[in-house]
Amino acid sequence: MPSDPLSHLLATIDFAWRHEPPGGPVLTDIQWRADACGPGSILFFQRFEDGRSDAEVFERYLAASGFAVLVTNRMLDCFDRLPFKCIYVTRPGEWPKVVGRCCDLVYPLPAGALNFIGVTGTNGKTTTVKYLESILAANGQRVLSVGTLGVSLDGQPLATTGFTSPPQIELRRLLHAHQDQCDVVAMEISSHALDQGRAYGLPLMSAGWTNFTQDHLDYHGGEAAYFAAKARILDLIQDGGRLYCTSHSVAARLAAQCEPRVPIEILGAASLGAEAIRAQPFLALEHNRLNYALATALADGVLGPGPREDWRHLHPVDGRFECRTFGTRTIVIDFAHTPDALDTILTAIRSGFPGHRVLTLFGCGGDRDHGKRPLMGEAVARHSDHAIVTSDNPRHEDPEQIIADILAGMPKEGTEVVVDRPQAVARLFDLLAERPADEPWVALIAGKGHERYIDRNDRKVYYSDQDEVELNVRRLGWSSQ
Repeated sequence: MPSDPLSHLLATIDFAWRHEPPGGPVLTDIQWRADACGPGSILFFQRFEDGRSDAEVFERYLAASGFAVLVTNRMLDCFDRLPFKCIYVTRPGEWPKVVGRCCDLVYPLPAGALNFIGVTGTNGKTTTVKYLESILAANGQRVLSVGTLGVSLDGQPLATTGFTSPPQIELRRLLHAHQDQCDVVAMEISSHALDQGRAYGLPLMSAGWTNFTQDHLDYHGGEAAYFAAKARILDLIQDGGRLYCTSHSVAARLAAQCEPRVPIEILGAASLGAEAIRAQPFLALEHNRLNYALATALADGVLGPGPREDWRHLHPVDGRFECRTFGTRTIVIDFAHTPDALDTILTAIRSGFPGHRVLTLFGCGGDRDHGKRPLMGEAVARHSDHAIVTSDNPRHEDPEQIIADILAGMPKEGTEVVVDRPQAVARLFDLLAERPADEPWVALIAGKGHERYIDRNDRKVYYSDQDEVELNVRRLGWSSQ
């Protein structure tokens, strides 16, 4: 008979395949990282189609790991190299359920103890969740937020995970550790997370969907699969909840494809007066007013509808339309890194800063959807008087090849290339400094936003657009207004 609860649980699960050498150790913990395993660990290793062979995966992750039990979502060619390890393969579609059962044992969450709210969409997830966090906290709710900016409790950072939506085991560990400190969990839920079942078993009281545009096709393989992954958020919403959506096209597509199991409510941009815009200038942008409308609707589900001036409680979101003004020059730092996001923010800049010329600095990450690169170039060229194309996170690709892919969508006139990003930011400031002092400009530095690194060849080297802006401001002797 199994001598520990985890072994007993594994014995009750209907796996597709088992390898159980005699005399296994006492199992003590569950892990999703191979390098975190000890002699009593179950390693849950989810295998994806990422171009690597099973032999490569074995050498990189499994060969040196100290796990006692391996659980995978499919058969691997390297199992014969683990003759003394217990190995289990889940049945098709059962992966998140199996992981969830183990999470329930190790990181239990009492039913009904927390209110869960999820937000998905190509762009705007982070801003919407941070707005929601601010609104709920200002109204007496203890809020745990999970997303691109990490994990926060009532707005105070607790940890970074490196994921928009952490893996299932990591998410449950975080929720279990902080469940007594919060009333509401506000989460960004990415398409990767929905496809991989990372939020499995979390009952959303309601959810929001911001928009849907091209991204992550390198992972999903096509636009239809990407949309289908996002649509799985409907499966997480509990009876009585609803999906709030700020995209008419998304709502229409959901209705055309199936009979949604919960109501879908379409929201327009919030209507705000001059006082609100003066106090919170980022709300001058229509996409932020859409995010705000989504956040207030989701907050109503917790607080109840009522006359509130929620905009008073908002704070600028790190790397999301961060503005600094120096005379007639405004510098904007933003995370925009998709064709739609660039189109949206540049359209908003043109609308919010009439009479200003626009200078845009941007790049595109490597090892991701190649098809969006010329589209990003087209979006920038369409709205900018001048553009600087530079490096972003090249990862394992040649930065100059990534830039060449971007330039395919841009005219030569009004476009220049500075591969090194710090040098590109310096060039942006020099271009502004060369212009007449009374000529108004907005300079958008796009793509990095909150990120404080450059990712290349498996190394993340510290880098900050904010730091580079400050460095060049001091170099030129500019002073903020």
